[in-house]
Amino acid sequence: MKEKILVVEDERIIACDIKYCLESFGYIVVEVIAYGEKAISLAEELQPDLVLMDMMLKGNMNGIEAAEIIMSNYNIPVVFLTAHSDESTIKKAKATQPFGYVLKPFEETQLITTIEIALSKHQKEIVMRDELQKEKEMRELKSRFVSMVSHEFRNPLSTILNTTELLANHNQQLTEHKKDEYLYHIQNSVKHLNQLLSDVLLVGKAEVHQTQFNQAPLDLEQFCVDLVEEVKLNASEKHQIILKIQGCCLQQNSTSADIKLPLLDEKLLRHIFTNLLSNAIKYSPEGGNIQFDVFCLQGEAIFRIQDEGIGIPQIEQENLFNSFQRGSNVGQIPGHGLGLSIVKQYVELHQGEISLISKEGVGTTFIITIPLE
Repeated sequence: MKEKILVVEDERIIACDIKYCLESFGYIVVEVIAYGEKAISLAEELQPDLVLMDMMLKGNMNGIEAAEIIMSNYNIPVVFLTAHSDESTIKKAKATQPFGYVLKPFEETQLITTIEIALSKHQKEIVMRDELQKEKEMRELKSRFVSMVSHEFRNPLSTILNTTELLANHNQQLTEHKKDEYLYHIQNSVKHLNQLLSDVLLVGKAEVHQTQFNQAPLDLEQFCVDLVEEVKLNASEKHQIILKIQGCCLQQNSTSADIKLPLLDEKLLRHIFTNLLSNAIKYSPEGGNIQFDVFCLQGEAIFRIQDEGIGIPQIEQENLFNSFQRGSNVGQIPGHGLGLSIVKQYVELHQGEISLISKEGVGTTFIITIPLE
């Protein structure tokens, strides 16, 4: 489909000639008008691909002033029509950075060539602008990444350094209980660093599509039972994880009566649900029940993980699956905003979907749907 052009020309005969010429070359002339103010309103309403603008117009606004507003507000390229080639007029026109000039009386070849060049130039500018925006976003992402890693590494490293210095310099004065306490802090700091490194590597792999997706038959019900038992080992007594499984998580063979295990990636599923259950514990500092429901029906598994924790502010929920995003209400609860980004990518590798429902101060529910066929 050819491009749409708005013609702004106050000499009726010339305007008719331009319209005929453009349409004969396949362009769509959306409107022919004579006033700059009207050109601005129609540019907003019709969103043409190009405006062909006479420099000198009737009314209170000339073509140069109208063109400046159109290009600035709506990013629509403008080509000037002019019978005035004096230096002063051209200088004013140049200040608006138009996409070309056509002198009146115009020649068809000159008009069409100038329009084609202007449209091509504008398209290249759009592509370049998009690339610059992506590059800017990537720089910002890298900057945030470096800042986050620096901050996250500094705290546990400081803990390790301080406690080892205490153990080295005051070993004789410390009780066994105090030594055990310091060793516990060191171990926790090392675990935190190890988890951070693992998450950073996982994000890197996912972003360059290096994550291996290895499907294999999996007893989903037993997997969930074993996973919950593992997570319980790191949960406090004030947290209760309640697992309920409904339906049959086996597959019916379409060509026979055989029943078989669904093909899933156990490693990725383990990461998904370990992360979500651990988050449910971490963001429920007062304790409470964590409900883990599994529904297997009609060729898909639906997982629901519900906690009674701090919840997520409504305004922040939309971006929560982006890297480095955390709720503003997490306070001193440790984290770096990478976990849910990885979870979402692993769910999508299974051709699944993930969503959340949350209310601040009430709790959060994550729902994951994964096809079993």
